[in-house]
Amino acid sequence: MDINQELSMRTSFRLLKIIDWGINIFLCIFGIGLLWLIIQVFCVTSFHIPSDSMEPELLAGDAILVNKMKYGARLFNIMEAVNGKQVKIRRLPGLGEVERNDVVVFNYPCPKKWRRIEMDVMQYYVKRCVALPGDTFRIVNGRYQVDGYPHELGNVEAQDRFMTIIKERQLSDEDTGGRAYPGGTQKWTVKNFGPFYIPKVGDSVRLDSITFRLYRNVIEWEQQEKLKYKDNHVYIGDRILSEYRFQKNYYFMAGDKVENSKDSRYWGLLPEEYIVGKAWRVWKSVDENRGTVRWNRIWKAIN
Repeated sequence: MDINQELSMRTSFRLLKIIDWGINIFLCIFGIGLLWLIIQVFCVTSFHIPSDSMEPELLAGDAILVNKMKYGARLFNIMEAVNGKQVKIRRLPGLGEVERNDVVVFNYPCPKKWRRIEMDVMQYYVKRCVALPGDTFRIVNGRYQVDGYPHELGNVEAQDRFMTIIKERQLSDEDTGGRAYPGGTQKWTVKNFGPFYIPKVGDSVRLDSITFRLYRNVIEWEQQEKLKYKDNHVYIGDRILSEYRFQKNYYFMAGDKVENSKDSRYWGLLPEEYIVGKAWRVWKSVDENRGTVRWNRIWKAIN
């Protein structure tokens, strides 16, 4: 073997080693990216807290980890959802179910029109669940209650503080709850609200002028058809609908900062499909006014 052949073989060997090294790096990066994607989709994701509606539990500037495994990860066509289409959502088996007082991250159900349910995969809220499917929820003198449930719901101190503000400032119902769900002649307010039955899958309800107002948006969402009330009858299309059986589970969500939270008191019920996961821990917290890290909140458990 002459010198030129030997040099050629060494060059080829070095080139093969470089190619092999490059392939290994690519596979390593691809594997890390794939692992990160799997974790994001099926296990844990991150969510930024943009407002003070969940104070004092969560502060504006917190970054939280959301446990998707708790309630089960969702599967749907992400591209269709991003393009604004209403997608079919399937949920994998979870480690547990939503419980009262859980802090939950979800897709806001009314992103385009007030009290009209539709999916917006890019718009997330975080609130506390205060009523489950099958519960009868009410607000009495500012306090949240579920019939037959003896424990406190939500941030009781904030609920009492809100009532104190109303009394001290002599605020009218129009000032504090003129837009409370479902509006119209129901005249519920954020001081006194309900009783409101939270539907669970398989429940049936007789439809009249009251239940039409309470459940119109969820029935329209389930059926993808408009409802109307005319001549003492509820119509879906041109058919009279005297009774309706719910196909989904629903929840009632509320912010801890009662006086500054856009929640179910105003926009109504949350479909189970829109739940992303359970708020788990604060992994980063920045005071956005001062630009400083709040070190005492790092890895704080969310309760």
